[in-house]
Amino acid sequence: MTDPLRDPDHLYQYEPYLRMLARLKHRRAYQAKVGVSDIVQQSLMQAVQAIDDFRGSSEAELRAWLRQILVRNIAHLDRDMHRDKRDVRREQSIEQQIHQSSMRLEGWLAGSGPTPSHDAAVGEHVLRLARAIESLPEGQREAVRLHYLEGLKLSEVADRLDKSTSAVAGLLHRGMKALRRELATLGGTQLR
Repeated sequence: MTDPLRDPDHLYQYEPYLRMLARLKHRRAYQAKVGVSDIVQQSLMQAVQAIDDFRGSSEAELRAWLRQILVRNIAHLDRDMHRDKRDVRREQSIEQQIHQSSMRLEGWLAGSGPTPSHDAAVGEHVLRLARAIESLPEGQREAVRLHYLEGLKLSEVADRLDKSTSAVAGLLHRGMKALRRELATLGGTQLR
């Protein structure tokens, strides 16, 4: 019997999750040359090729392994675009920011606490939430991402999006309403 964590088809269900995390560090200057989807596809192809190297035994460890591959690809892109030599501090910073955002995402989901099936359930809910966030209109998606996943204040989100704080509050309200509605139709997943 094949381990589902090592099934290459299983890895592709993480595409929306990785795309959402990649948006956190994808610089606007890169968008004309390399898109978020390109980085995610490259990361997934590398994961499929290296699946035998994965040593974990849980969904959480698989997500962490996929995040490491994604971070490495973003750091390489950053280095290549700036023609600098590898800066380990920058790569560690990217890894830390993506890890914090993924932890915010997991913490954002209401849970009943650790149980034997808790890890698998969290993984499933994280994927549902990532897909739901990715399906939001761009303005709502960016506002939700910046405020809830990057932890920026409302005024900081407004500055980044070049909008008023009331416009951002509206985007967040509509985005959260859409997310709750979408997740309610999927059943079982609730936002705190």
